[in-house]
Amino acid sequence: MPAALPLVLAGPTLRHCDQDNFTLWLVSSKPMNELTLTLAKKKLVLQQEQCHEVQLGEKAWQYLIQVEQKDFLCVDSAIAYELTDSQHGALFSSIQQLNYQDKKNPEFVIKPQIDNLLHGSCRNPHHHSGDALVAADTRLSQDLSIEARPSLLMLSGDQVYVDDIAGPMIYAIGEVIKLLGLPQEKFNDAALSGSAAISYHPAALYQRQKNLLPKTQYQAKTAIRRWYINHPIFTSSLAENHLITLGEIIALYLLTWSPELWDQIEIPKEVAGLSVANNTRWNREWLHLLEFKAGLQQVRRLMAHLPTYMIFDDHDVTDDWNLTAKWEQAAYGHPFSKRIIGNALIGYALFQGLGNAPKKFKAQITPLIDAHFSQPDEATQDRLIDELLKFEHWHYTLKTSPKLVVLDTRTHRWRSESNLAKPSGLMDWESLMELQQELVGQSNVIIVSAAPMFGVKLIETVQRTATMLGGSLLVDAENWMAHPGTANTLLSIFQHRKTPEQFVILSGDVHYSFAYDIRIRFRKGGPKIYQITCSGLKNQFPEKLIPIFDKINGWLYGHFSPLNFFTKRKRMSIRGRRPNGARSKRLMNQSGIGMLDLAKNGAPTKIAVLHTDMSETHFDSPRKE
Repeated sequence: MPAALPLVLAGPTLRHCDQDNFTLWLVSSKPMNELTLTLAKKKLVLQQEQCHEVQLGEKAWQYLIQVEQKDFLCVDSAIAYELTDSQHGALFSSIQQLNYQDKKNPEFVIKPQIDNLLHGSCRNPHHHSGDALVAADTRLSQDLSIEARPSLLMLSGDQVYVDDIAGPMIYAIGEVIKLLGLPQEKFNDAALSGSAAISYHPAALYQRQKNLLPKTQYQAKTAIRRWYINHPIFTSSLAENHLITLGEIIALYLLTWSPELWDQIEIPKEVAGLSVANNTRWNREWLHLLEFKAGLQQVRRLMAHLPTYMIFDDHDVTDDWNLTAKWEQAAYGHPFSKRIIGNALIGYALFQGLGNAPKKFKAQITPLIDAHFSQPDEATQDRLIDELLKFEHWHYTLKTSPKLVVLDTRTHRWRSESNLAKPSGLMDWESLMELQQELVGQSNVIIVSAAPMFGVKLIETVQRTATMLGGSLLVDAENWMAHPGTANTLLSIFQHRKTPEQFVILSGDVHYSFAYDIRIRFRKGGPKIYQITCSGLKNQFPEKLIPIFDKINGWLYGHFSPLNFFTKRKRMSIRGRRPNGARSKRLMNQSGIGMLDLAKNGAPTKIAVLHTDMSETHFDSPRKE
């Protein structure tokens, strides 16, 4: 028999916090009554507008606490917080291993001057690598001083993998849907009439791409034309258990962050009805998920003590999300695929987007969320999805020094005019001009771009070749240089006289880590640009391929190679940093979390990756400045 549901199912997680704002996220198994927030010595009885409640299911309520007052919080000092309910008492007192050392309550620090931060992306629960968020918690527990504490935790994409779900995980998702009474829904133009008909029995797994996911009939005039006919809209190579319903999405997020929910369900190790290959796969995924579960208490503790910010990338919604205009036509023109994408966006808004910048959602999105969850039906769900697909404010900035600018590289695409099947630009002209306005007047800035602005040129060349053959979806041909308009406008921004003299670009996505020092060729002075990529938190590139790509890229596109003058970024001089001083290596393929230290002028003084075995990789400067 499972234990009784704990009062707090997930959280507490600190979200947008600065001198004027305090934002806290949690999910409970019972509704709250009158909540009182204690911050250090301040006590505040929360009003309705400061406590956004969403009933996710029969036994699940999400709360986003958001207090905004001018100079509300002091900076550079530890602030303990506590949340008390008039009926249930102190909400966090019974949560095991929530606090560090002998502290009574969790604490956080507001550091508007960013002197160090943590960043990472790509956290896949069933990947064989360890969870770098656990390593980050261990590191934080060793030194809680104000000086050592990171200013924030930046998660730059693929916080969840909606399109790549392990068999045991989707079994667990089915159990959580029943346990919490998560919502059911009806489908249009689908193989099943609704979510109630979906089977979570192990024998039904690993085949959603055959039985549930919709397909398109569009054609492409390419050398591999036949591959596009009746091609799946959802193109992930691991789409056998692609999530479909809103209830599944909610359950995934809770299982990604909640250690308690795992104790409520029992996933069988031995199952019947699977093929030999899938049975082997089930056992492997079952083991990796047990390892993932074991670290969740530490992950929760870390996110309860560091202000945490997030932005989506493709796997938060689906692989190849908006990669080409042709894909968009197929995906949004089919009612069932539009619902699947929309459900993932609802999940992102609830569990990630709202906490980044709550005010951005209040007028357009929050009322529709409230309307749907207070009385779930097909009409309110479709209306919410329509507005989320039109929503233009996923991006945000932080009032820090350096200013931190988080980009939306998924929904403002610069679509190809020559061929709708070619990759779209990651941001269109209007969005890039808006970015430029954010940069004007700043001496230095931190930009968060899910995909690296300056990536591994060899891999980009492979993607370009595949695009010419019509296979852009096959190789995820998605990079800043793939679209001429986006590439040229971006490079012009870096060269503009009124934009900052120093850029730090934080990226993920690629499942390996690297750091570049970038300058403008043939110009004295000019901006200093640092491309810092850390990926993934719990993911890695195929081990046998990355050394080959690294070696060939060094031969063809090394710092002194004349081939660089035939690329779009020919005006830029790019020099890769060597991981731990390795002689002929630029890429590090080991899961980890990025650690960045900055001087007062915003220049990096330490670029490193903390790995799950607590070892570190340092990317030291390739030359003296």
